[in-house]
Amino acid sequence: MSVKHKMKYGAVLLATCMGLAAVTGVAYAKKVEPLVPLNEADFEKAKSMYFQRCAGCHGVLRKGATGKSLEPVKTRKKGQKRLERIITLGTEGGMNNFDDIFSKEEIKMLATYIQMEPPVPPEMPLSLMKKRHKVYVDPKDYPTKPLHGRNWENFFVVIERDAGKIAIIDGDKHEIVDHIDTGYAVHVVKAAEHHKKQHLPKNQPAGRFWYTQGRDGKMTKIDLWQKPGKMLVAETQMAYDARDVAVSGDGKYVIGGGYWPPHFVILDAVTMEPLKVVSTRGVDVDGNYVNEARVAAIYTTPNEPTFWVAVKELGQMWQVNYTDLENLDVKQVNSAKFLHDGFFDPTGRYFQIAANASNKMVVVDSKTGKLEAMIDTDKKPHPGPGANWNDPKCGPVGGTTHLGVGKVTVWGNDPKGHKDQAWKICYEVETDGPGVFIRTHPTSKYVWADQTKHPEPEIQQSIKVIDKKTREVVKTIRVTKEEGKAAVHMEFNKDGTEVWVSVWNRKDAGNPTGEIVIYDAKTLKEKKRIKGLTTPTGKFNVYNRVNHVT
Repeated sequence: MSVKHKMKYGAVLLATCMGLAAVTGVAYAKKVEPLVPLNEADFEKAKSMYFQRCAGCHGVLRKGATGKSLEPVKTRKKGQKRLERIITLGTEGGMNNFDDIFSKEEIKMLATYIQMEPPVPPEMPLSLMKKRHKVYVDPKDYPTKPLHGRNWENFFVVIERDAGKIAIIDGDKHEIVDHIDTGYAVHVVKAAEHHKKQHLPKNQPAGRFWYTQGRDGKMTKIDLWQKPGKMLVAETQMAYDARDVAVSGDGKYVIGGGYWPPHFVILDAVTMEPLKVVSTRGVDVDGNYVNEARVAAIYTTPNEPTFWVAVKELGQMWQVNYTDLENLDVKQVNSAKFLHDGFFDPTGRYFQIAANASNKMVVVDSKTGKLEAMIDTDKKPHPGPGANWNDPKCGPVGGTTHLGVGKVTVWGNDPKGHKDQAWKICYEVETDGPGVFIRTHPTSKYVWADQTKHPEPEIQQSIKVIDKKTREVVKTIRVTKEEGKAAVHMEFNKDGTEVWVSVWNRKDAGNPTGEIVIYDAKTLKEKKRIKGLTTPTGKFNVYNRVNHVT
């Protein structure tokens, strides 16, 4: 019996004993173990570990969101040994195992740390952001044409999570063009997009400039027309902990969302100078004041001069009109907690976003600025950048994977042409384990879903391929069999003939042992592997992202 199976068996025995106690009326008082606090050096190390690997789901103040609350009043009851086991092995509810990242001593240290009172980070005023604003290339010196002679519209912008970098990869030649220093653990990368009602300046074609948002709050501006080594043109730190970024439809502004401090910041998209800060602290959908009300996702509305800002802990979507920064118009739309990642429907009118803790997909209408629908899903939906396609029976549909269960849920999203199917579950597909990303392409017969949140290596390293017509899994692709590695995130190339899958080097984090595996989108056979990458995560094809190809 493996260690993981022993843990599950032990959990069953524990639950059985607790049940017998309830029946017999015998009360067993659990003794709280004495806590030996960490010394200053270990405390600082554990704090850094927590920020890097835990705060995203559990919160800086540990009050919980996608993950459970880790406040001392709760963690002390579990005790040191139980916490160490959870951190070591993970859970089937979507938490990864960390025994292949942390040593036993580090796990012990982290288990102790989360039983101690959490330190409260400082605030970050606009004045400090401006001090941390740097311009490396004057906008007046930007080139008027690409300087490298490559097909930049089929570039892939790839996050190298643990290196604090992004890689630029030529999608035609399958070559790494550049590695660019960014913020720590970049969470997302976005560019100015093609919009129906707004037009970018002539020297700013959609997809030329990309903006990154690091976990450390550093936002960078990348110019894909520059030569390798010169693509980083400006940067600003707008928070200590952050997640998302978006560019206005007219190319004038870029917006970054903070986890801590909980706020969003609007910057000049040309110079990256911070212009306006708006706090997202407030009263949630249950009527409670929330101090750590974090910005989870930000998206530019394709048909309106607005941003959609997801305020995670409030359970609110904020529609922010950027046409007048001095008198910012913000509509607050109540929905459900805890808001996370989302994507637009094919028309660009409806934004579909996961509310993890409520097990729902929330739909807001960008035209009316109101809540359109809430769709019940399974445990902790997580669509990532999402996927839209046409189903033979339901018409246009959207889909999501789940953090808490191995399942893909599909719903109708065309209220105009298929009103009877709109915002209703069309069908569901069982997979082997929880996942975080789902992708497809209009030219493809298939939908791809990862399973990276399952603790078992074989499942964690495999991708499910689902036929759009039959709604069945047609192939399970084992992307890697190397110990400590996981398959995560899929992205199609410009014409939809290839699917790129990342292989995370979880065990050897910080070293360039990760890779991208390229598959033929039609035959599903492996074509090539691009090596020399550090924990490659999200991949963003320039053409597909700026043209809303999902």
